[in-house]
Amino acid sequence: MIRHILRMGILVCGTLSLVACGGSQSGSGANDQSEGKIWDLFTDHADPNVQISVNKYLWNASLDVLNFLPIQSVDPFSGLIVTGYGTPPGGGRAYRATIHITDPALDARSLKVSLESRGGTVSPDTVRAVEDAILTRARQLRIADSRL
Repeated sequence: MIRHILRMGILVCGTLSLVACGGSQSGSGANDQSEGKIWDLFTDHADPNVQISVNKYLWNASLDVLNFLPIQSVDPFSGLIVTGYGTPPGGGRAYRATIHITDPALDARSLKVSLESRGGTVSPDTVRAVEDAILTRARQLRIADSRL
């Protein structure tokens, strides 16, 4: 009796192994995303690219405050905005900025701003003023959103 149960167990395990290793049945030869392997039942199916961990108010405020700078690249998944050189209204010095939003919280620690001019580094007071302007605008956007 025990030999019979062991044989059935081995047969079932072997069959499951073959099913799990089986190829795709699609005609194009490409893997079908709806078909999976038996081991896929035990894996995490969350797609890390779907979740955005960037505060939308800081993101939009950064784009609003620095709208005079041409955007070179943006990555909303990592929270990175890189701009080219531009001159602020009423100013004579050209700047470029890199903004990194590191957290979904509307917090000063979530915002990292780096400014550069054609002549080199920018004073920490100027960087702090830009950060303050972005944070103020982000709070205004959040307050406007809560009134809806």
